[in-house]
Amino acid sequence: MFKKLFGSSEPKVEKVLPWQPLSDVSQLSTIAERSKTKTQLIFKHSTRCGISSMVMKQFVSAYDLESKADLYYLDLLNYRDVSNEVGYKFQVMHQSPQLLVIKNGVVVAHASHGGINEMNLERFE
Repeated sequence: MFKKLFGSSEPKVEKVLPWQPLSDVSQLSTIAERSKTKTQLIFKHSTRCGISSMVMKQFVSAYDLESKADLYYLDLLNYRDVSNEVGYKFQVMHQSPQLLVIKNGVVVAHASHGGINEMNLERFE
């Protein structure tokens, strides 16, 4: 009962996802090429936005570490040029936060805000 009220004294283990930083426009060609054999995911995140941070935490918590997709993290504030190029290359209007699912060189699904955590990513593997 006390654990429920006051929490456990055991240290909390934070889940770490296999993020690959997306920090250069040249990576987009590699992502498009890799998407021909393996699903690629791009998570666009604004580090100054509370909603984006909340969605990111929920995404990390729910993400299946057994997923067969490559997972890229794009910090929108530090890499605005990369974010802009993602929109041009993959023909998706910019939103934040946003998740893009890329297969065979094109975006097959995308969502923003709460819709990110409603996506069934397994169907794209």
